[in-house]
Parts: sequence; structure tokens; C-alpha cells
Amino acid sequence: MISLATFLVLWTFTVQAFAKAVNTSSFLAIPNKPRVFILSDISNEPDDAESLTRYLLYSNQFHTEGIVAVTSTWLKNEVHPEQMLSIIDAYANVTYNLNRHVPPDSQYPSGKHMRSLVRKGATSYGMTAVGKDVALSDGGKLLLERLQEESDQPLWVLAWGGTNVLAQVLYKIHDTYSATEASALRSRIRVYAISDQDDTGAWIRQQFPDILYISSTHAWNQYGLAAWTGISGENYYGEDQGGPDFSKVSHDWLRKNIQIGHYGKAAYPNYQYIMEGDTPTFLYLIQNGLGVSEEPDYGSWGGRYMKVNPSTVLNLNHYSDAADRVAGKNNETFISNRATVWRWRNAFQNDFAARMQWSLPASMSKANHHPIISVNGSAELTPLKISAVAGSTITFNAAATSDPDSDSLTFNWFQYSEPGSSDWNVAGQVPQVNISSVDGGRQAEVQVPAASRSCDGEALTPSGCWLIHLILEVTDDGHHPLTSYRRILIQTTNTTETLS
Repeated sequence: MISLATFLVLWTFTVQAFAKAVNTSSFLAIPNKPRVFILSDISNEPDDAESLTRYLLYSNQFHTEGIVAVTSTWLKNEVHPEQMLSIIDAYANVTYNLNRHVPPDSQYPSGKHMRSLVRKGATSYGMTAVGKDVALSDGGKLLLERLQEESDQPLWVLAWGGTNVLAQVLYKIHDTYSATEASALRSRIRVYAISDQDDTGAWIRQQFPDILYISSTHAWNQYGLAAWTGISGENYYGEDQGGPDFSKVSHDWLRKNIQIGHYGKAAYPNYQYIMEGDTPTFLYLIQNGLGVSEEPDYGSWGGRYMKVNPSTVLNLNHYSDAADRVAGKNNETFISNRATVWRWRNAFQNDFAARMQWSLPASMSKANHHPIISVNGSAELTPLKISAVAGSTITFNAAATSDPDSDSLTFNWFQYSEPGSSDWNVAGQVPQVNISSVDGGRQAEVQVPAASRSCDGEALTPSGCWLIHLILEVTDDGHHPLTSYRRILIQTTNTTETLS
């Protein structure tokens, strides 16, 4: 048995060796952090606590503006911010460890800062908290303050429970501001709600149709029909069984990979119904090169959504479920809204497990870090936009792609067919590019279909030519393999004009 002094010397040496071996400036940079405001009916069941535990592991990717405990149909007359504070306290003990795995300009916020963002929402149900003579809750006051702040970034309200805090703020704005001022404030709001969990969601969409609002539309309480259940719900709801890999969301997998170390053991409870039903709201905003937050129909780890009504007269900005066509683990093809989430499960669960490793001391962590994708000399996370004449061949070079841990990389090029189409089943509708790759996928040639297919007039673009979504997916071979993406938007055309 070694002495305590010897142990401390060895531990210090390990930490110093890690610092020298890894240049944190080489890690995946996060240049644009979404502003996020969370509404959670935490304590009604374990899933909100699970989602908050995961969210904090990604909090270096966001500007968190508020974390408010709210009511819902499951928790009608009480709120529990104390549970939020307990999870944040556990997080505060590992921020030092976490910050060793991110770039200097994308550090994790302190536990003290995150605690300062916690507020109580109204302790009554739904619309009873909304009206001329109803005072704003503490959470409502903070939300209004955040909306009034000048920013070039919209404020994403992520609703894990009821939305009466948002509703009371919108009522206040409508009642006290001029029509022009109120419209300007609403233009800063984006919402991703986990279905409707009180009676204010439908009211908001009806009263303020200009707000970009993502929410599955289905009969009240029919949550098994919602897209977000693709996070882990196939066995509980009996939908899409055999498609996703359930082992990655099982209690056993979570015990071995998430409920570990000081943070995972203290903060992440066992699930009761399904795991983390609220998590897709922020998976949608994760900066990994796949999603585009202002384009819900593009698809991301948080699912894919389309406008429920394209009318420019109604100006209805409500996005609801779209379907993806995905080959399941059982080799059967699934066409469902849930598949827009579970198709990415292997990647987002590995990502979660890798970040939980970051929370461990350097002497214990099997740390892994994300590949940095470069395509044709561009290493950004935003889509690479190009214009291509129908029938032409495009060459892509990803040879400069790197891994900060010098891991081996696997390259997978594929066409994401569903974005850009309004059809629920894209088989045979969207023109398919022909992809051939060399050098293990570090280079690819893409053959654009002829004009008869690329510009057949069926595309949802003014020109009638299809916008083709090409995805490069790069995965390393670390302890928990990590995946990065680059979306390439190919606007097919009969001209040589450059896509702006």
C-alpha cells in the first residue's frame, strides 16, 4: 500500500502529464452558443432530473439564461427548484474536471452561476397563472428580462413541463407594449416544447402564431405518438420496436456508463417510464455540425419537424412531426416521426457517456474528444453551401480532418433524403446522388442527377430544382466513440450561378 503523500505525488504527475499531452485549444470549438431558457416540472418523475444532469454536461455549448421550476398536468400546484439546486451542486464539484476537456473559450459555467439562474414559476396550473390581474412569477420576471436584453441571438425556451411561465410573459407583453414593440419582442422567441403539458401551449400558438414553436401535435395525453419518444420509448410505448438499439438506453447501460463518479452517481436517477423524455429539446441545439436551429425540417439529434401549415396568409410558425425512413437494427425499414430521433441514438448516447468520463478526475477518466472535420479546406460547423449543375460531378476532400487524440477515424458519406420534401415517405421521390469515396472516405465524388430528376419542378424551392442534403459523418475509435458531422447543401441548378 502506498502512502498518501506518494499517492498525491502520482496523482499530480498524472494531471500534469495530461495537461502537457493534450492541447485543449485543439478541441472542437463552439463559436455560436444558443441562448437557452429552461422550463421544467422537475420532481413529477425522474426524467427531468435526468435531462438536467445531461444538459449541464453540455452547458459549455450554451448561454443558459434561466432554469425555472414549473407546473404541469402531472404537477399542478407545486414546483421544486430545490431539486434543480441539488443537481447543480453535484455539477459544481466536477466543473474543474470538465473544463480540462473543452477549449479555453468554451469553458463550463460555474456552479454558483448556474444556481443564480434558478427560479420558481407559478404554483398553479396552466391558464390560471395568466391574466391582467395575475402577477408575474419570479420565473416570468426573469424571462421578460432576458427577452428585453439586446442580443443578436434568439432565446430558445425549452419546455420540459407546462408553458404557463411563457404564456404569462406573452400576455404581459401584449398588454403593456405597443403592437410593434410586442412583435419585436416575440420575434426573439423560439420554443421547443415536449408536447403540451398544460392548457397554455395551444393558447400561445393560437394567440401568437408568429412565434417559431416546435411541438408534436397529437391528442391530449397521447404522448406515445410524439416524435420525442424516440429518445428511449420504444419498449414503454410499443412503437418502432426493433428499430433502435434499446441496449443503449437500458438501466444496465446507464449504470455502467452514466451513473458513475461523483456527478453521475449523485445526480442521475433511474428512470421510471422512459429515459429523458425532455432531452431532445437541447439535443436539437447541440453544436456538432448536423443541425441548423432555424431550420427544423433539416433534422438533428433532437428530431425533424415541419410546418403544420405552409400558408403565408396565416403566418403560422408552428412546426410539428415529420417522418424519416430509416433502416432499423432488425434490418427492417421504419417510416416514423420517432425515427427522426432514434436514428442518431448510438451517437448521442456515446457522446453522453464520453462527457460523463470528462467529469471524472484525470487519473480515472478514459477521456475522448470530438473529431474536427474539414471539407475542402473549411472546418466550420455551419453547412457548406454549393451550387451544382444537374448532371455534374462534385469532388469533396476531407483529408484535413483530424482527431485531437490521434484516434483512427471512420468516414461515412450519405444523403439525408427527407429534408426539403413534404412527403412522409421519400422513397423514389427525392433524386438520389451517386456517392463514391476513396482513401477510406477522406475523399468523395458525388454525381448529381440529370436535370430531369434534379430540376423536375417537384422541389420545395423557387427554382423547382432540388436542394440536396449530403452528410459527412466522422467517428473516432475512442473508449466511447465520438461522432462529428458536416452538412453539405447542394443546390442543383441548370445554371452556373453560385448559391448565396
